[in-house]
Amino acid sequence: MNAEKRREIFTRLRNAMPHPTTELEYTSPFELLIAVLLSAQATDVSVNKATRLLYPVANTPEKILALGVDGLIPYIQTIGLFRTKAKNTIATCQMLIDLHGGEVPRTREELEALPGVGRKTANVVLNTAFGVPTIAVDTHIFRVSNRTGIAPGKDVNVVEHKLMKLVPAEFQLDAHHWLILHGRYTCIARKPQCWNCIIADLCDYKSKTPLPEQLLQPGI
Repeated sequence: MNAEKRREIFTRLRNAMPHPTTELEYTSPFELLIAVLLSAQATDVSVNKATRLLYPVANTPEKILALGVDGLIPYIQTIGLFRTKAKNTIATCQMLIDLHGGEVPRTREELEALPGVGRKTANVVLNTAFGVPTIAVDTHIFRVSNRTGIAPGKDVNVVEHKLMKLVPAEFQLDAHHWLILHGRYTCIARKPQCWNCIIADLCDYKSKTPLPEQLLQPGI
């Protein structure tokens, strides 16, 4: 895919979604950090259901730490891997208090030093909470980048590197959210909605899906 096509793709995505953001619910960098930590191998919907119960009770490192692992589990037990996530969350809260004065650090190195926080989680926090132009490559971004030809790669690290190199600077801050949302609702895994896609004519995907038969019927 050439640079002109890539620029047009992101121009259209920006026109369709001028102010994209995460679907995780949060009101502070700390709430976002915990929500993203909980979201690994889980849906944003399931995380939001849990944090709607948790955050009114405990939404600071001190308050969640006071719950302890056993006190935290009842709030997050509907989320996959909740026991491990509970341990990591409590350990993260302890480190935030001990090393960062209870604040979420603003560097990748410090974020990735927190228990349960990997590169993807750090990228989300840096991007969404602090406005750093990073791209956290999840399953949606990986699929969209490869399927469309925007930034194909054999693993998430290659795709992230290519995106940061190839996405024009003016789009880098929001590219993360545009690609996730596009992958979540249009360029879906099994049957991408190519017939309803605003970038279909620019996409390199060879097996574009046609308009479903039921939508071809008169009157629909």
